[in-house]
Amino acid sequence: MVYIAAVNVQPDRAAVASQWQLIWWAFKRHRLAMIALFVTIAMYVVALVPGFFAINDPVLQNARATFYPPQRVHLFDTSNGFSLGLHYYAMKLTRDPETLAAIFAEDTSKPIPIQLFGRGYQYSVLGLFDTNIHLIASTDPTKPLFLFGADRLGRDVYSRVVQGAQISLSIGLVGVFISLLLGVILGGISGYYGGRIDFIMQRVIDFVLSLPTIPIWLAMAAALPQGWPAALQYMMITIILSLTGWAQLARVVRGRFLSLRTEEFVAAARLDGVSEGRIIFRHMLPSFSSHIIASVTLAVPAMILAETSLSFLGLGLQPPTISWGVLLREAQNIRSIATAPWLFMPGAAVVVAVMALNLLGDGLRDAADPYNK
Repeated sequence: MVYIAAVNVQPDRAAVASQWQLIWWAFKRHRLAMIALFVTIAMYVVALVPGFFAINDPVLQNARATFYPPQRVHLFDTSNGFSLGLHYYAMKLTRDPETLAAIFAEDTSKPIPIQLFGRGYQYSVLGLFDTNIHLIASTDPTKPLFLFGADRLGRDVYSRVVQGAQISLSIGLVGVFISLLLGVILGGISGYYGGRIDFIMQRVIDFVLSLPTIPIWLAMAAALPQGWPAALQYMMITIILSLTGWAQLARVVRGRFLSLRTEEFVAAARLDGVSEGRIIFRHMLPSFSSHIIASVTLAVPAMILAETSLSFLGLGLQPPTISWGVLLREAQNIRSIATAPWLFMPGAAVVVAVMALNLLGDGLRDAADPYNK
């Protein structure tokens, strides 16, 4: 009698993996995209609860801290013996006897400890409850810590940059969501039905794409009343950015629908009596949803830059609303460039956010491409 041993054959992982698993495995091989993913997640966590990561009240003015320079955080204190712990030193102001320029120097005679998860000013968490717990807090409220310095009114630039992330990053998400909704619906109808509907829709898309984007943004933003409340301004700027950003996505969706509507699974769904809406949203859209996600990720930085540009030019959001574009308006004069270069920190935040989102979008696009192996 011959005994045949049973061999447990493991199927190839790629052969049984879902589409999203294949995309994730390909995405993990893209190192820059993975770094960008962590940076993007960190930025949106900060934007979700900016008060927790801020140190000082972003709207609090301090006449004694006008153009206060950035302060360093120290771990070791050797000026008064030796001690270990996070601390900083208050700054002493002196004047140059010839030019009368302000000169700041650290007063090392008294270190000021820094508390982790300490108490500071009170803020709201997503409108649900109020708290005063902060990631970093000073133990001496009379001598606040300015990590990125202070502006011309003595307001903490670091806390204002953190607070501005909530507006600048969310306006990109909301704007892209509206553009996605318009692009998928109009592009899907155009590609699925074809014929006269497709012709009319494509002429509308051609008209929208032919419009000069920046002048249209400026004209529409300038038409908004300056006295509107901040929430209404935010909503209208988001709509303005969305109305000019949907056409390119609609064209991509339309091309995909044209190629998919003759596929066998679509014909089988029709023969089975499935409604057209279910065919579009249940069968056709999921087949190229990864490409839509990649396109959306690449569109968010454009929205952020557009809001920053409009606010910087004074045609977007207006003070007291805090966004990166509004903060950059503080750096429009030569005095700021010469004496307070730290006022450009909101610009550095814009650069980091745009680079991270672009790298993330590139990684998603490469991972979703079945021919990029």
